[in-house]
Amino acid sequence: MTDNSQLRLKLSVLPKEPGCYLMKNKNDVIIYVGKAKNLRNRVRSYFTGAHDEKTMRLVSDIVDFDFVVTDSEVESLLLENTLIKKHQPRYNILLKDDKSYPFIKITKEKHPRLLVTRTVKPSNGTYFGPYPNAYSAHETKRLLDRIYPLRKCDTMPDRLCLYYHIGQCLGPCVYEVTQKQNQEMIQGITNFLSGDTKSVVDELTNKMNKAAEELEFERAKEYRDLIHHINATMEKQNMLTSDMTARDSFGYFTYNGWMSISVLLVRNGKLIEKKAEMFAMNDTVEEEFNRFVYQFYELDSNLKPKEVHLPVAINPSILKEALPMKVITPKRGSKREMVDLANKNAEIAIKNRFEIIARDEARTVEAIDTLGDVLNIEAPRHIEAFDNSNIQGADPVSAMVTFIDGKPDKKSYRKYKIKTVEGPDDYESMREVIRRRYSRVLREGSPLPDLIIVDGGIGQMNAAKSILKDELGVFIPVAGVKKDDKHNTAELLYGDNAEIVPLKKNSQTFYLLQRIQDEVHRFAISFHRNTRKKSAFRSALDDIEGLGPKRKQSILRAFGSVENIKTKSVEDFKRIGIPENVAERIVEKLQNNK
Repeated sequence: MTDNSQLRLKLSVLPKEPGCYLMKNKNDVIIYVGKAKNLRNRVRSYFTGAHDEKTMRLVSDIVDFDFVVTDSEVESLLLENTLIKKHQPRYNILLKDDKSYPFIKITKEKHPRLLVTRTVKPSNGTYFGPYPNAYSAHETKRLLDRIYPLRKCDTMPDRLCLYYHIGQCLGPCVYEVTQKQNQEMIQGITNFLSGDTKSVVDELTNKMNKAAEELEFERAKEYRDLIHHINATMEKQNMLTSDMTARDSFGYFTYNGWMSISVLLVRNGKLIEKKAEMFAMNDTVEEEFNRFVYQFYELDSNLKPKEVHLPVAINPSILKEALPMKVITPKRGSKREMVDLANKNAEIAIKNRFEIIARDEARTVEAIDTLGDVLNIEAPRHIEAFDNSNIQGADPVSAMVTFIDGKPDKKSYRKYKIKTVEGPDDYESMREVIRRRYSRVLREGSPLPDLIIVDGGIGQMNAAKSILKDELGVFIPVAGVKKDDKHNTAELLYGDNAEIVPLKKNSQTFYLLQRIQDEVHRFAISFHRNTRKKSAFRSALDDIEGLGPKRKQSILRAFGSVENIKTKSVEDFKRIGIPENVAERIVEKLQNNK
């Protein structure tokens, strides 16, 4: 248990009631929200016994907690969801993908239209779906537009449009279209979207045969193409259920302290979507599962099916009370098979993820070991790389990136504005930044890298080594990475004479060097652009009376670059809140600078 006596005291007086608990860090920020049937037992369990690495990390950050007692476990689930959305704690998992699914809508208008929408308002139309993606919904709509010529225009025009001339609209803007005609088309669309494509195909087949008998072969060909298009667009998957009930089947799998949950969405007897989420577990399996399912439907209320099917290992009582849908635990038959399939998908997803991570880590370790072998040094687990950036000596900067075990450690990146160098002197810039970086590292007692990589050849390498050896008295291996004429990583240089180290271009070690060089170059260029932009902006607008830092920033946000600002008039500046007299001074100065 923690040594914090105040925390121990709070733990000892916790009630044995259901409720929610809120874990806080040293800054009094809520970092985790959970629920419990028994608050005392659940919260105390965090500070006793053994835990996996992720829970230990959470516990190490906890310095205080708060709690809310509820009347039941169901209420605690609902409250937990509200608190998570409000505080967004770093150790909780919230489903981020809240994009709604697309639906096809028949509007409730005198002359109805067919639309694809993600917003469902039953009062102003009839909706069909959801569809697995926008492409599927739009393809279906395009097909229906060719078969049923409903109105297309948002507002009724006063003349016939292209859709009338290509046979996809009856032209209610000019010609009378009766309610009976509209209702017949709506009924056909409704049947089609409800799964009855056979009657539509039969009707088109009759029209095709009739057109052929009347020697209208072009029209017969159009009907034939429509039939083929229906079959291609609406090609069904194997029937997964014996009825058309909308249902979602959930499955899960836990592995190495992580949980994977898979959801199979079945609509109109077809599997339209599989969704899978993976996250670190900070709670029991059942609590993590219930939380996920509840949030799943909270984020997209239009997605709710008639039935939700759960694995047998999950007690359904909480979700039965929390969800408005029918919650079932299938014991046998096709519905149980669908839940088993969801479990299998969850297992495959999480094991594949860890397999990819393991393989990637193995390749990276191999690349680092090989790099150490070819340079005849210890495997460089800690690498720091430098790159300079300037334009003809203007606004010179340097940047450093850090790679630990082959992966970027962005919190250790550093930026340097060159202070002592006049003009475009890459070697002196390298000396300055190496001196500044490692004199500070030595002063603060921070760990030295196993390898330094500089962007460039023997000149840059010697500049770095001269500072390290002659001024600071430390030995750190220094390698250079040169680019070819296409600015791609070409050669690794090492040794007193900067000899080329033989590396295969398709080796993991070469890929590692490419990633390091690309990252430090990106970081340096980005820093230089920002520095140059600010410098150019300051110099162009310096010494203008009434133009302070805040107004300069508002101008830059509104117009972007200095070149763009030079094209603006007094009225343009006034529109963004710059007083007229100041705007006139800006335009005058910029005109003179041209």
